Amino acid sequence: MQNTNQSEAAQQAIDYWQILKNRYGVLLLTFLLVFLTAAVITYVMPKKYESIALVEVKQIVDIDPTMGGVKGGMGAQMSRQFINTQFEIIVAPETLGLAIDKIQLEARWGEDRKSVLAQLKGIVRTSQRRGTDLIEISVRHGKKAEAQAIAKAVYEAYRDRRNNLEMSVRGDQLKALKIELTNQNDRITLLRKRVEDLAEKHGLIFVEDERGGKTIGSTLPLKEKADNDLYEANRKRDEIAVQINKLLAVDQADLIAVAAELPDVGFKEDFVKYEDAKRDLERMLASGLGRKHPDIFMHQDRISSLEDSLTRKAKYAKKALKHNLDILDKKVQGLKGVVEAYQSQGTVKSRGYSEYNMARHEYDKALELKEGLERTYNSEKTKTRLNPTNIIVHEVPQINDNPVSPNVPMNLALGAVVGLVFGAGIAFFLEHMDTSVKSLEDVERFLNVSVLAVIPRDVGVLHKQSGLSPDAEAYRILRTNIEFNRKDPEDNAITVVSGGAGEGKSTTLVNLAYVCAQGGYTTLMIDADLRRPRLHTFFDISNSVGLTNYLTTDLLLEDVILQTPVDNLYFMPSGILPTDAAGILNSRRMSELIQDVKQRFDLVLIDSPPILGVSDASVLASEVDLTMIVVQHRKLPRNMLVRVKQAVENVGGQVVGVVLNNVDVRSDNQYQYYTSYYTYYAPTTGEELPKESPKKSSAQVAVSQEADEDLY
Repeated sequence: MQNTNQSEAAQQAIDYWQILKNRYGVLLLTFLLVFLTAAVITYVMPKKYESIALVEVKQIVDIDPTMGGVKGGMGAQMSRQFINTQFEIIVAPETLGLAIDKIQLEARWGEDRKSVLAQLKGIVRTSQRRGTDLIEISVRHGKKAEAQAIAKAVYEAYRDRRNNLEMSVRGDQLKALKIELTNQNDRITLLRKRVEDLAEKHGLIFVEDERGGKTIGSTLPLKEKADNDLYEANRKRDEIAVQINKLLAVDQADLIAVAAELPDVGFKEDFVKYEDAKRDLERMLASGLGRKHPDIFMHQDRISSLEDSLTRKAKYAKKALKHNLDILDKKVQGLKGVVEAYQSQGTVKSRGYSEYNMARHEYDKALELKEGLERTYNSEKTKTRLNPTNIIVHEVPQINDNPVSPNVPMNLALGAVVGLVFGAGIAFFLEHMDTSVKSLEDVERFLNVSVLAVIPRDVGVLHKQSGLSPDAEAYRILRTNIEFNRKDPEDNAITVVSGGAGEGKSTTLVNLAYVCAQGGYTTLMIDADLRRPRLHTFFDISNSVGLTNYLTTDLLLEDVILQTPVDNLYFMPSGILPTDAAGILNSRRMSELIQDVKQRFDLVLIDSPPILGVSDASVLASEVDLTMIVVQHRKLPRNMLVRVKQAVENVGGQVVGVVLNNVDVRSDNQYQYYTSYYTYYAPTTGEELPKESPKKSSAQVAVSQEADEDLY
């Protein structure tokens, strides 16, 4: 099943290819027209030059005054909605208006602002560079310098609008932060008053930390507070003890490195400088400088100076840590005594302490929020003194010497593709609309008669060709098929008809007669086309005396039948053309003539006018034994072919078959197998052996001999 489907698909592909080959003229003409049209349009299109500005746009981050920081953001990846919004802002009238003012486009173009704005919006394009968040602002114009100036003006106008927007947002944010700071200070004042009142109410002490940060410290007469303070003092003492032990455990050489790792020692920055100086010295030595080089001496002195300074600071830090440890030891001892004293005093009312702790916690939170607001305010205030950074240009507009429009290769390629597609479409459409006879199947399906032969295109007159022509094989096939398709061997009078003029009827008759004569048949050609006789032109014979003279006078048959240069081939011209051709042919003398020549010759071939044009051919079809229809390939419509057969049958004629003439067998695949073998078997040297005539009765032989004697 799969092989069958593949075979059908292959056959369909061959059929499609055959249609294109048959209609290659239409295809080629359409292709050339479309291609040339595309070329002309491309040639007449004005050249346009493009200038591009490549920019990176950052979102303007808003500040949330209530939280002391930013509201959030989209992150590094811009949203598609944000990019599309920027596209609209770039081509907005406000932005383009600023660009117009920057380079005075109204004066340069000599047009009003509305017209300039409309033109500018038509030539400014925005796009996102693939795989990035970068925006391309491109301008196309007929003048390269103008395109560059406009692109630059549009970019600068967009940048100015973004900068003004950022500065406006910063100003609004600072105002909002200032108001929030004021409100927060008022709230802190109220909360502080509340904490002080609760401390006084419950016999507690409210103090400020000596470090300056807004925190709450107290010497609350509470066992819990004393325990917490004792725990914190022990923790700090242990930390300092660990640091001192680290300093004591190393020798003098490692003292600086260990001290730099300890927190709160205070010389981290100096240590970083010290390490940087050592690395610089190593790089200088690695670069090739000798140790006695002045720069090397200078760096060594600097390293020694830093090392001495760090050593002194490390020793001082060790002493300071020991001093702090002593203080913390005393504080721990004192707190232990306080805790022991509180244990003997009992507990204080927990409800009051809880109320105080809640107020203190709220006060601490308010202070933290205020500190955050102050940091944000100071940061934003600093930004107002800096240039905006929300838009960065990565490619400034340049003058492009190569036009981008029209795109000649693309336009021509598109024209070629469209031309081929359009041409193929027209070819298939014409093939679909074409009702002419295209194949053997068309003839056999519509006429129910066989095809006697397929005659290739451009076959000439055989008896005028030098040597043995392979084209003669098609007529030998025709001769053989006529022999085997006639039911009665005595049916030797055949008229050749066609539906219309110019289908090769006369040429087919002459070549068939020549082949039959070569095969040993005594053959007579009668030119009964009394409208436009042509047979005499093939033999350069005058037609002044012929068929019409015989039918209208008392001339003998021997007076109108001529011997041709070809053996066994005789010819009766048409004679003088009459006014009533059909009346002359539809006469008793014409019937007697046909019966007479049938007895004298092996084969009688009668040429006739087109059967659909005049009635002459119908009269002849009724008089002869057989009628052969000549159909030119891809010319006669199928319905007209049916009418040709009906015209023959309506007068009692018998159709022996159809000759399909003027077939392009070289390009039409369905006929190549049908006709290719005859050229292979065509003789190339020597003479063709004459074919033995079919056996005839003794009476026929006698009549034939008598006819020969009379003709000679």
